[in-house]
Amino acid sequence: MSAVLAEADVQTAGANAAASGTAIVLFGTGVVGGALLKLLNTPAAASLRLVGAANSRRQQTSAEQLADRALREKLKSHGDPRDDATLLRALDTSGAAVKVIIDATANANLAARHADWLARGYHVVTANKALAGGELPGWRALQAAVAQGGRYGDAATVGAGLPVLSTLRRLRACGDALLTLEGVFSGSLSYLFNQYDGSQPFSGLLREARKLGYTEPDPRSDLSGEDVARKLLIIARNAGFALGTDEVEVESLVPEALRSVDTDSFLARLEELDEPLARRHAEAKARGGVLRFLARLNQRGKARVGLVEVPATHPAARLYGTDNQFALTTTRYHSQPLVIQGPGAGPEVTAQALLGDVLALT
Repeated sequence: MSAVLAEADVQTAGANAAASGTAIVLFGTGVVGGALLKLLNTPAAASLRLVGAANSRRQQTSAEQLADRALREKLKSHGDPRDDATLLRALDTSGAAVKVIIDATANANLAARHADWLARGYHVVTANKALAGGELPGWRALQAAVAQGGRYGDAATVGAGLPVLSTLRRLRACGDALLTLEGVFSGSLSYLFNQYDGSQPFSGLLREARKLGYTEPDPRSDLSGEDVARKLLIIARNAGFALGTDEVEVESLVPEALRSVDTDSFLARLEELDEPLARRHAEAKARGGVLRFLARLNQRGKARVGLVEVPATHPAARLYGTDNQFALTTTRYHSQPLVIQGPGAGPEVTAQALLGDVLALT
């Protein structure tokens, strides 16, 4: 009975979607994209019509195949060769009034096309930080395209959909201005330093976090601080600070000798992380403090990302799990910062942020 009901729900959703005139193409069917595909099969997404989906090698534009709940798995071995022009043609021929491209990848080359897609009349919703948090000319091209009428949904780029960018834009629209920003912007680094108490080597904790899926397959993506720096740039630029990538000081936790080796070699040498971090932890503990990987922006536009010793009373010292925290001091939230806090990692909440941005277009 439940299978029959589920099939009926899909058919009803498809009928409603056709009437709604909202068509979407999904680039990226990995962990986040896969979670989004599940959401697209729920009543919340009944007003949307998926007309194309692609991973890095294969794609599907057949309505019957796109409706298959096993689409993500099947795309790993079945489907047409990847051809972005065909995917966009599926949008163009959909007859939909609202055409949306969802970028659920971390591919910089794909992100570089966002401004062009907007200029061509598509709306873009993304979890990809490579353009908005990349080189300043790319950010400016993006803003120019948005100014021409394109809608850019970027809630998933910072805090896995926590209401950071939307809150900041609302404050600015009311005449408020960001003065300083501080916080923990990485769910993986939040987890690692919330757990790290010196009772086990950092390398052991990192292996556990990787096994749990809290880090990237190559943890250097997290430990380098570059992902946090991109998020800081996105927030700062939305607040009116025209910062370039070279204006953010980034402290990497990856020793120089391990930065250029292959992933397997790095994973085999994780113990080389232990001694420097154990020493810093012991020094902080002796002073009653803890270590946290913080991003900071001051009123003069000076930005830094790195490991910081904070007192036990500091808000970041009381985080839990993969929590992110964003403390915004503004001209009106001045005596105490406005703090936004919550889970900052996870495919489900990130996919929900993508879906929310798409639904906001309808």
